[in-house]
Amino acid sequence: MIKINTYSDKNKASEETKQEIISFLFESLEQYGDPREDIEKCMDYAFGISGKPGGIVLAAVDDETQKMVGAVIVNKTGMEKFIPENILVYIATDKNMRGKGVGKQLMQKAIENSEGDMALHCEPNNPARFLYEKLGFTSKYLEMRLKK
Repeated sequence: MIKINTYSDKNKASEETKQEIISFLFESLEQYGDPREDIEKCMDYAFGISGKPGGIVLAAVDDETQKMVGAVIVNKTGMEKFIPENILVYIATDKNMRGKGVGKQLMQKAIENSEGDMALHCEPNNPARFLYEKLGFTSKYLEMRLKK
């Protein structure tokens, strides 16, 4: 059985739990990941640190082993209507738990706990894309970025 713990600006994770989630995401995101520092900044944003709009962090834990098997970070954009109110920045499941519904449970909980619309970025070849589509996400735009 999986238990999903929810953290936010009103219910921040302990420093130990925060670091555990960051390490889990860093290791589990594999080729889709970012540096630890970026994951930590994203989590701090979700916790509303330095006046940021906030968001939610979800951690899925196996009841039997007490091992983390999945995590999600959703940040509020601080915008309404013209830009989705939330962006799912990170989601990962333990490689041994993939295909067992953990990602789906995390996504459903993230959607339930977020007010307003949600966006996410997904590489076209990412197998999780099919889960996102089943949950109602659509690909409306081609994203283009200018990096300075």
